[in-house]
Amino acid sequence: MTASGVRTDGDGAAQLVEHLFRRQSGQLVATLTRVLGARHVALAEDAVQDALVAALQTWPFRGVPDRPEAWLFQVARNRARDRLRHGRMVGARAARLPVAPPVAGADGDARLRGETEPLSDDQLGLMSLTCHPALTADARVALTLRLVGGFSVAEIARAGLASATTVAQRLVRAKRQLREIDAAFGVPAGAALTDRLASMQASVYLLFNEGYAATAGDQLVRRDVAGEALRLGRLLAAHPDTGTPASWALLSLMLLHAARFDARVGEDGVPFLLDAQDRSRWDGALAAEGLRALDRAASGEVVSAYHLEAGIAACHVTAPSWEATDWPAILSLYDDLLALTGSPVVAVNRSIALAHVEGPLAGLAALDPVTSDARLAGLHWLPAVQGALWRDAGERGRALAAFRAARALAGTLPERRWLDVQISALA
Repeated sequence: MTASGVRTDGDGAAQLVEHLFRRQSGQLVATLTRVLGARHVALAEDAVQDALVAALQTWPFRGVPDRPEAWLFQVARNRARDRLRHGRMVGARAARLPVAPPVAGADGDARLRGETEPLSDDQLGLMSLTCHPALTADARVALTLRLVGGFSVAEIARAGLASATTVAQRLVRAKRQLREIDAAFGVPAGAALTDRLASMQASVYLLFNEGYAATAGDQLVRRDVAGEALRLGRLLAAHPDTGTPASWALLSLMLLHAARFDARVGEDGVPFLLDAQDRSRWDGALAAEGLRALDRAASGEVVSAYHLEAGIAACHVTAPSWEATDWPAILSLYDDLLALTGSPVVAVNRSIALAHVEGPLAGLAALDPVTSDARLAGLHWLPAVQGALWRDAGERGRALAAFRAARALAGTLPERRWLDVQISALA
């Protein structure tokens, strides 16, 4: 493997490894797990992590390889073989470890558009394994985000509204359980797959959410993460055993949100909310694909949360202007969604729709039941919405206090910039 001669500093190498990790880690872990066996999923994960550490240690000094993805795979393969030998397990399994990456990489925009090479069932098999019914529902989602999505423990904690300590404990227990029961790798048939599908869908949904609105960093939209979620969502929808109406509704929801990516952040890094977005910059092809997926989702009799959320997104995408938005229809969908999920995040979003129908004070009153919900503690979204509603109600002092509270909690630079604009306008 020759080096390209392109040298980077430590920060540049770290950014490149992070980018490749988001694109490749799930594929590498999936292939290694298939060959080693499901009970060695922790070994596969460790081998991929070792490869990433090796890249951080060598690339700044020796240059980036011509094929960095293949370099990572080869190092991970060698690490796995070394660990197998060390554990006196060398043999046919170690010899059968593949020598090349299973798929070619693609950039974030290509993944959003679905312009990636066809995948084997390796990653679907890994998702099925991480969503094994022997694991708790929370453990399934956490393990899928960790192994398939490449999430850190902190990212999983934020996405799942849990503490990092709790997430770490879930991951350790889940991998131990899979080893103890000697779970099989691959996509099961019939009822066995049905039992796992809801967790597989939930994991893809949380993965997309992190790409749509990052919880940390200097970017609001993470196209590589969202693109990975869309790729997995398309895989779920297209597979004959997992392509249920709920899978199609999930895909529709992600596509309709991804269609607005180009209009969500200005050149100065300040986010644009829906009322300020240039709708001519929305991606018509992604929106059309999302609406077609929503039509496919209507074939069943069960209405899932993904159906309702996709319906809300469709109301926004099909509105010719902000002023023409059908807020009563959106509020009705939020009513059904809140009744179905009981989610405090849904309650916060519903308050916005209610404010557009009945006024900001009605929206604020609807937030009262969730202001003390522990699941929202430490999240900036609740005080940010309160600030906007107090501002619209003419309560400048209360709005300013709420925006400042949100500013102290905001996890990304674009969110802090948006809140700075609101605070400056009021102060």
